[in-house]
Amino acid sequence: MSMVDEPLYPIAVLIDELKNDDIQLRLNSIRRLSTIARALGEERTRKELIPFLSENNDDDDEVLLAMAEELGVFIPYVGGVEYAHVLLPPLETLCTVEETCVRDKAVESLCRIGSQMRETDLVDWFVPLVKRLAAGEWFTARVSACGLFHIAYPSASEALKAELRSVFSQLCQDDMPMVRRAAATNLGKFAATVEPAHLKTDIMQIFDDLTQDDQDSVRLLAVEGCAALGKLLEPQDCVAHILPVIVNFSQDKSWRVRYMVANQLYELCEAVGPEPTKTDLVPAYVRLLRDNEAEVRIAAAGKVTKFSRILSPELAIQHILPCVKELSSDSSQHVRSALASVIMGMAPVLGKEATIEQLLPIFLSLLKDEFPDVRLNIISKLDQVNQVIGIDLLSQSLLPAIVELAEDRHWRVRLAIIEYIPLLASQLGVGFFDDKLGALCMQWLQDKVYSIRDAAANNLKRLAEEFGPDWAMQHIVPQVLDMIKNPHYLYRMTVLRAISLLAPVMGSEVTCSKLLPVVVTASKDRVPNIKFNVAKVLQSLVPIVDHSVVEKSIKPCLVELAEDPDVDVRYFANQALQSIDQVMMSS
Repeated sequence: MSMVDEPLYPIAVLIDELKNDDIQLRLNSIRRLSTIARALGEERTRKELIPFLSENNDDDDEVLLAMAEELGVFIPYVGGVEYAHVLLPPLETLCTVEETCVRDKAVESLCRIGSQMRETDLVDWFVPLVKRLAAGEWFTARVSACGLFHIAYPSASEALKAELRSVFSQLCQDDMPMVRRAAATNLGKFAATVEPAHLKTDIMQIFDDLTQDDQDSVRLLAVEGCAALGKLLEPQDCVAHILPVIVNFSQDKSWRVRYMVANQLYELCEAVGPEPTKTDLVPAYVRLLRDNEAEVRIAAAGKVTKFSRILSPELAIQHILPCVKELSSDSSQHVRSALASVIMGMAPVLGKEATIEQLLPIFLSLLKDEFPDVRLNIISKLDQVNQVIGIDLLSQSLLPAIVELAEDRHWRVRLAIIEYIPLLASQLGVGFFDDKLGALCMQWLQDKVYSIRDAAANNLKRLAEEFGPDWAMQHIVPQVLDMIKNPHYLYRMTVLRAISLLAPVMGSEVTCSKLLPVVVTASKDRVPNIKFNVAKVLQSLVPIVDHSVVEKSIKPCLVELAEDPDVDVRYFANQALQSIDQVMMSS
């Protein structure tokens, strides 16, 4: 092939592959667009490649999605910002396709390109594109147009701006709910670019229309608009325009809209300020906490702590606590679970006295809930309560429940308790821990579930770090080593795991005198799984003990295991021997 023909080659390959029946080839070709554009050069990319892509009528969504993504980063390949407008036609076509994810990606790419374009080019090319899409016959074009106004608006002239506001207003009253939904979704972005004078008039009028839409799917998106608009308006305007809408929405006939209000209420409180929150939004929130739809109560319950933080403790006790008590015995387990995940955070808000009197009974009832997730959510946040009520009260009231949960029939609840034990230990102190929880920690090593046994071994290591090697030598090590005689090999394996975790904490002397002999004895076990775990543990002990111990005890044991009849035992023993040789050589 001559040098003259060479630049034609990539585009020829591209065209061939783009017309190929094999979707994978077409996809690969689209993903290589940047390479092809570099080969063609900027001018030919503008004059040949982009028009070709504009005419390309591929019907596969995956290919179109890849194209929409690629074109978003294509400005450098067409000659920079001054030629960015040549990328608009193919993306405009993609904005009208039926598949939502393709349209969304095309809009995203147009926004990226538009944000880099010069003001004059935006007026000459981008604004007309938005107007064309907004007037599109097919609803897909009008949906896409809604996401582009915030890019087109700032650089337009006054007359054009008025036209764009009018066009957006028309889209908010479109016959198709999908278009009105898109307009409601993008109202906040568009409002952020509109001048304050027009914000109060035109945008608020549009907002009012959306809040009274007959489709709940449009109204619930308008709820999100409340928070966005609230941040743009002055506080007094926010109270006048936004607050009545929120209060109405909290009583909307559609539970989806009420659910959205419950989810967004904290942000809405920030928008309207503290006083209106106390007078208007507290009653609205209480209504949502007592809603007849479980989904709404779940969303509202999840915001209990955040909402209480905005209020004074007196208000929270007066208005929110009675609802919390009701929710703690709600008929829906998911409502109780949502409440359990946040209720602990109320303790610092209410203070010590109210927590002891009002919250503790609720914690205890949730700790005894029949649904494991509820119990789990309470356990994982206990430390927040401890900071408020102190360890003595916590141990008197909550410890019996914790001990009960340590034997819970759901293993995930037992696991959550184990993970909480080191934190509890540090708060309770060594004496109290030995009395109440020491036996439990040993009991978990013989649990039927592997995850519990593994977590129990890790727990022992963390306790040894917390209370020190001397305490561990007295309370942990003898009991762990005694379990090596257990007739069930899985429990013997847990002992080996515990030894490998405890050894670094206990130090060289204890490892050599107490732990290593047990491991060496275990190498004679009749079960291959135990033997290859012995090889792994011996390998992990090498950095802890002296070279003389490695030579005298560890190496001979591994050499013996390397000749074991079982292939896995031989493999791990050889791995350990190799690692010892490397350590010896490096030292």
